[in-house]
Order: sequence, then C-alpha cells, then structure tokens
Amino acid sequence: FISVTGRFVPDDVDLEALVNDMNSSLESLYSTCSSQQTESAPLLHNGQNSCSHHHHIQHNQACTVHKMSILFLLCRRLQVEEQQLRTSSLPAIPNPFPELCSPASSPVLSPGSLPPREPSSDKYIVKIFSEDGIGKVVEIPADMTARDLCQLLVYKSHLVDDNKWSLVEHHPLLGLERCLEDHELVVQVQAFMNSDSRFLFRKNYAKYEFFRNPLTFFPEHMVAWCQESDHTIPPSQLLQNFLSTSSCPEIQGHLYMKEVGRKSWKKVYMFLRRSGLYCSTKGTSKEPRHLQLLADLEESNIFTVTLGKKHHGAPTDYHFCIKPNKTRGEMKELRMLCAEDEQSRTCWMTAFRLFKYGIVLYQNYGVPQQTKTLLSHFSAPVRSVSENSLVAMDFSGRIGRVIDNPVEAQSAAMEEGLVWRRKTRMHILGSHSPLHHSSLNSVIHIAQLWFYGRITREESHRIIHQQGQVDGLFLLRVSQSNPKAYVLTLCHHQKIKHFQILPCEEDGQVFFSLDDGVTKFTDLIQLVEFYQLNRGVLPCKLKHPCTVVAL
Repeated sequence: FISVTGRFVPDDVDLEALVNDMNSSLESLYSTCSSQQTESAPLLHNGQNSCSHHHHIQHNQACTVHKMSILFLLCRRLQVEEQQLRTSSLPAIPNPFPELCSPASSPVLSPGSLPPREPSSDKYIVKIFSEDGIGKVVEIPADMTARDLCQLLVYKSHLVDDNKWSLVEHHPLLGLERCLEDHELVVQVQAFMNSDSRFLFRKNYAKYEFFRNPLTFFPEHMVAWCQESDHTIPPSQLLQNFLSTSSCPEIQGHLYMKEVGRKSWKKVYMFLRRSGLYCSTKGTSKEPRHLQLLADLEESNIFTVTLGKKHHGAPTDYHFCIKPNKTRGEMKELRMLCAEDEQSRTCWMTAFRLFKYGIVLYQNYGVPQQTKTLLSHFSAPVRSVSENSLVAMDFSGRIGRVIDNPVEAQSAAMEEGLVWRRKTRMHILGSHSPLHHSSLNSVIHIAQLWFYGRITREESHRIIHQQGQVDGLFLLRVSQSNPKAYVLTLCHHQKIKHFQILPCEEDGQVFFSLDDGVTKFTDLIQLVEFYQLNRGVLPCKLKHPCTVVAL
C-alpha cells in the first residue's frame, strides 16, 4: 500500500492505527489552514472570502483519504477471514502422542504443524527383451539405475547374480547397440529412444575387464600425452592417468570415417581427448588450427554397429558409431567410424567411456567388489553337527566298514560317482550298446548353457562379441563340415579361435577328443569340465560360458 504522502506501507503494519493517525493529522492540518486563511485571506472581486474555497478543497481531500483508508481495512479483513476459513475447512487431527506436547500446546495437530508431504514417485513401464525375442514388462521408478534393474531381472528370473549382467540399448533399424553404464537412469535413456528401439538383457563379461588387464585394452602406440607427443604413459600409471582429471592422456591413430551424405569412407588421423573427438585436417598434425571437432563426449554416446560391413560399405568389420544423446537417430546425425582391427576398436570405445565418465566407472566397478568382500566371511558353507559326524563307509563286503584312509575315501567317492553315471545312462537308454552310447552323447549336453546347436561360424562370432571378448569366453556348436563332430569356439586376446572336437572309437565305445585322441572323454560335459580345470592344448582355460537366458 502507498500512503497519501507517497511512502510505501508494508503489509504487516496495523492499518487501523495508520488510518487513525492519518485522520488526526488531517484534522490538525485542516484547523491550522482554516485559522490562517481567516486572518489573512484577501477579498475577491465578488466580495467572497477565498478561505471558504480552500476549506471546501481540504474537506474533499479528507473525505477521499478516509474512504481509501476504510477500503484498505476492508481488504485486509477479507484476507484474514479467507485465511481463517481455509484453515478451518481442514479437519482437526487428534494428536496420537498428547503426552509429548507441552502444557501450552494443544493436543490437536493443526494443519500448519504437519510435516510437508513428499512428492510421490511416478512409475514407468519398461519392456525388456531376452536374446530369444521374448519380452517382459517391468514397472520401475524414475530413479532406478541400470544396475538395479539388472538385479531385479536376475532375482525374478532365478539367475546367478555374478555382476556380469547388463542392459543393452538396441536400435534394430540403425543396427546400433551399447551397454548402459550401471549408474545410468533407465527412464532417461528410454526418453530418447525410437519406437522400434528396445532394451536387451544379456551377459557382458568385458564391461570392466579393462580394470583387470589394462595393457590388453590400450596398446602403447595408441596412448600418448597431449603436451608431449613422444612421451608414453607407464603401464603402472595407465588407468590412474585416465581416471585423474589433472592428467591429459589421449588416444591417437588412423580411423576410417564415413563422409556425411556419401557412401565413401575417408582415412583420417584422429585424437580422442577429454574435450572430444578430433580429426586432423593436415596429416598427423596436432596444431589447434589443424584440428576439427567431430563429437563432444558429454553430449554423445558410443555404439557398436551390428550390421555387416556390406550394409554401410565399410572397409573392415570393426566399425562403430558415435550418436548424439538427444537425437532420434537419423543417419545424417551419426558419425560412422571404422578401425583396422578389433584391438584398435576396443581401445577407442573403452577410452571414450573412461574420458566421459571417469572415476564413476571405477566406482561402479568397485560396488560388487565391496559386496563380495563383505560377504566373504559368510561365503564358506557352515557344516552342521550331523554333517561333521558323517564318515566314509565301504559296503562292498558282507559287512560295512569305516574307511579311515583319506585317499581311499576319495577314490571310493569317485567310483560311486562313476557308478551313478552308468546307472543314469542305463536308465535313460535301457541298453549298453555303442549305438545307444552314441545317442546319449548327442543329447546329454543339449541342456547345457554353453551348447548352441547348429549355428554358423559367423553367428558364433556375433555371440562371442556381444557377451564381451575376454579370455576364456567359449561356446560349443555342431560342426558344419562334419555332422558327427563339434566345434569349440574360444576367445583369447580379443581373437576368436575354433577347435574341432572329433569322435573316436575304442573297444566299441565312442569318445570325444580335442587333441587327436591323446585325451579322450565319454561326452562333451566331461570335456568341458576338464578344460575348465586344465588348459591342455588350448591357449587358455575355459572360464566364461556364453549364456542365453529366457526372461
């Protein structure tokens, strides 16, 4: 409000006292003015005193101010009554703990004394697909991360939680996919996906493998300092320099880049730094005037191209793509790149993740490690009193005897296991003929996760690549060249190798061997279990089976 004198009056001032003060001021002013005008006012030409004219003006001003004051009072009273009516319309809530109130406090909670209500979290519908194309609808909150959703799917599907599961953003029309980082919010990623895009749930053994074996992911000739082109990063400080914001490592090398709006590819020299991906317009020059920014890491994500090289006319099979975050994925907005080999492509893609997320990736990697450390004290099985009282017994004779020798007890346990295996085969087949043994060997491994049946060589490469090209990742499939043989597909040093498993017959019984009959096995399960413990003729042990689950 503004008074007659032009001053601003705050809302918390008592308007009634203000009006009384204004009335008294006006009355004193009027009395003073009228007395002065009566004593010294000159006469007008018509004989009337000018004091009466001024008296009329002052009287009108006083009436106007008085009316305005009454109007202000009415407005203020209306506001107070409205506030009281709004408060009284809410029901009074009895205080469940009146003994906690002070004597002056009321045992009834007023609406103003209630705590502020937290906003309810919205739920979102997300559909997750497995490798076999079957989808599952999940309702999640807005703040659920990719790691939390993977653990929820593991729990609902009764899977083993080995921290190797990942959520994949898949774009089938574009032929692009990437694994979401564990800290990413699923709802935010879904907001920028097309209607044909989907989330896939699969294994990814290589998600944090670069923390365990950094030298295999970052070749020495591709890593350099931005300040000193001839200074290489020591192996012991490799990851520290990538994670530390004070250091400035960079990835450099030649890449094939698809020209925008054309089908041709151009080989250029590129640099990957924390600030973005650059290409040199003049050979291998690092001068700022010769560098052109291709992508900003904060506003982009890196994807693997699933379509073959013929689809984009790529010069090699090792192509990848940089896609802006807030685009629906038009081809003109994608930056298609192609490397010379798999190691180079893995280096570029891994460095992109490290430069973009930094220490957050290491924190994601450390969460399951900390959980494993906390649970290490409870990981060992606790034997009950009845189990501790168990002893090895031999019932081959007329009476049973206790086996005191540990070696003899272990041999008896192995023999019992073999006898059980033979009985199981007899129960399934009902015969001991070699033909039936051969039939058993062809079906006993079908239910295993690592057996993929009749798939092509290219399909096995695709599966190995999707689940992470780490040492020891393997699968078994039926040989295309020999219907009676099988093939072991194994990944070692980011290269995929194939080993043929040939059947061999001895004394009327069929065996399987990887080394031309030197080591023979009755079925594929025994073969896999042996090479999981022994390297043998393989470049490494079998560590990680390729797993396909149904949600």
